[in-house]
Amino acid sequence: MSGTPTPFRLVAFFAALAVVFGVAAAAGSAIDPDRETAAEAPGDGGHAMGEEAGGADHPVRGLGVAEDGLRLVVADPELARGRAATLAFRVVDERGATVRDFDVAHTKRMHVIVVRRDLTGFQHLHPTLRADGTWATPLKLSAAGSYRLFADFERGGDKHTLASDLSVDGAADLQPLPAPASTARSDGGYDVTVTRYGDLQRFAISRDGVPVQPEEYLGAAGHLVALREGDLAFLHVHPTSDARAEFEVTLPTAGRYRLFLQFQHEGRVQTVAYTQEVS
Repeated sequence: MSGTPTPFRLVAFFAALAVVFGVAAAAGSAIDPDRETAAEAPGDGGHAMGEEAGGADHPVRGLGVAEDGLRLVVADPELARGRAATLAFRVVDERGATVRDFDVAHTKRMHVIVVRRDLTGFQHLHPTLRADGTWATPLKLSAAGSYRLFADFERGGDKHTLASDLSVDGAADLQPLPAPASTARSDGGYDVTVTRYGDLQRFAISRDGVPVQPEEYLGAAGHLVALREGDLAFLHVHPTSDARAEFEVTLPTAGRYRLFLQFQHEGRVQTVAYTQEVS
């Protein structure tokens, strides 16, 4: 680790999202597909799910259980509070047939995000694909309430984010969204400070006052998930550069957003949550 401060730099432009938000409220032996090799398209790592190179506009993702002829089917959306469980789901096509062919994107064929509706309890998971085409991952939710499940993947070069609801028994103690701030602390005790220069945001990461340089995580310098308060419109963004942790995203509408920045240091993934507001 160098003694010279190395800021964790994050450029946050957020790519324009569609205006109309149709909320679709529908609610062993395992094969690890990530052991297979698959080439990723060069240069696609810096774009949000639903954004192609060049910044073309695409619909907001993660608002519905179905899109583009694909649908998310969750085996059991009701979970017991505080108990270890297995989250299992399938992706099916318009004929109801289970989809089994997925591209490798950032070292994984499936990224799963689970978060409570008040934007607490964030988890980023990577399930395994069973022989019957079911994706499965261990999941434990300690707080009661309604959660949103996002299945984020690529197929045939196209990006998809399907979403469905999960429920955890009991009375939910919903938390207010924290106010925007220039500092935050990771779940592992790392301090993160953001300095803004217009659209440019630079993140300096330190531990016990000593600057640190993030390691590669899932093939990138870091990962960012942004969720809009209310409808939980979804963005999953990766750095534009292998050498620097820079992200190009666009917060599309007025309102508040909760952003979850993930990076790795000393072999452990850290998660930092912070709020941004667009007026």
